[in-house]
Amino acid sequence: MKYTVIYAFVSVLIVFSCKEMERFDINKNDTTPPGQPFLKSYKPLYGGARFFYMLPDDEDLLSVEAEFTNTKNQVFKFSASYFVDSLDVYGLPDTDLHTIRLFAVDRAGNRSKPVEVEIEPLEPAYLRVANTMEVKSGFSSFFVDWENELKQNINVYVDFEFNESGRNRTLTSVFSSNLEKDRRFINDLYLKSDEKIKVKVRVEDVYGNMTDQIDKGEISLLEDMEIPKAGWTLPNANDSIGGVPMVFGDGLEGRTRNVIDGIIDRGDNLNFMHTNTRGRTGRIADGNMPWNLMIDLGDYYELSRIVTVQRHSGGLANINRGQYYKANNVGHYRMYYWDDDLADWQLISEHQIPVVEGLSDLDYVKLGEAGDLAYMYPDEPKYTKKTRWFRYEAVKGFTSNYTLDDGHCLSEVTLYGRKATD
Repeated sequence: MKYTVIYAFVSVLIVFSCKEMERFDINKNDTTPPGQPFLKSYKPLYGGARFFYMLPDDEDLLSVEAEFTNTKNQVFKFSASYFVDSLDVYGLPDTDLHTIRLFAVDRAGNRSKPVEVEIEPLEPAYLRVANTMEVKSGFSSFFVDWENELKQNINVYVDFEFNESGRNRTLTSVFSSNLEKDRRFINDLYLKSDEKIKVKVRVEDVYGNMTDQIDKGEISLLEDMEIPKAGWTLPNANDSIGGVPMVFGDGLEGRTRNVIDGIIDRGDNLNFMHTNTRGRTGRIADGNMPWNLMIDLGDYYELSRIVTVQRHSGGLANINRGQYYKANNVGHYRMYYWDDDLADWQLISEHQIPVVEGLSDLDYVKLGEAGDLAYMYPDEPKYTKKTRWFRYEAVKGFTSNYTLDDGHCLSEVTLYGRKATD
């Protein structure tokens, strides 16, 4: 019985292959177009439509195509195999009435006469994104938030204007994204709080549709400074501050002191800490994560931002990605300050370091060396209460979508804020 089934299956494959060969043979000298597809209905989509149709009775039919011409006289084409009975079209700029042309296409490339369909699409993704854009002031920077519920590819243009040393400057930053929610920073704007920045935004989709400039008004930036590390000290491994033990970071080639020395790991200097799976309390049996790095700032500060740099160890040439955004590094962490009034640690916020996919090794190196910036209060930037102690709690590594306890290493921590005045 087993051999009969296999023989029958092989026979079916042979017959099917022969029929497919016949379909190709048919079109050798074919100049006759196929019949038109018969449109049954269409369903409006965001910036497009889904067409449901019946195929014409042509034995060499290959596909059904749809096309439209935009206001710039560009033609966009979409295609679906003859195996399916629907076709999606995207790229329409608005919710107005648009004409879509449907064709049947055979294997010789002959197209049927068009079936013209007038449709009214739903609001396209780029307009929906534009309606969610928010601009907020940050520390020596500002950022733009948006939502992209359809996760379509968009470009966001941020046009901003300010006065610098009596000279007017107009700049544009461009960000590409397909994330459901995104936040992008415009950094390193060292302006005083009374120096205004005018901000406008534009949103573009992959079909060339773009909004007009959307005026977001004027903003004033918040001011902070890099907190000097000269006065910083670290507790000894396993010493407790407020009942929380200090990390063991002197495993293997790592040293805890390296995270506050102002030097990042570049692959040739081994400048990082390493828990060697003993991070939590210093005892192997207690596991690696979470572990806590605590810093005595040497004086009282109000904290605003943090920049963390990962272990690289990517080779002497420093052009390979190495371990950036991979196992051994911390991908998810929490931040705390010590409250003298309560004699306890207070949670500030937690942060997950984003990983940009599809970059070249050199681009990963550039991102890794620049470090990951996070605000203490990311949604509404402000300072913490004054504190002398900062605590960094490493929660998870990057691996398996931030679920594994493999964040053994950290290269550098830099904090920003202002000196407490009382």
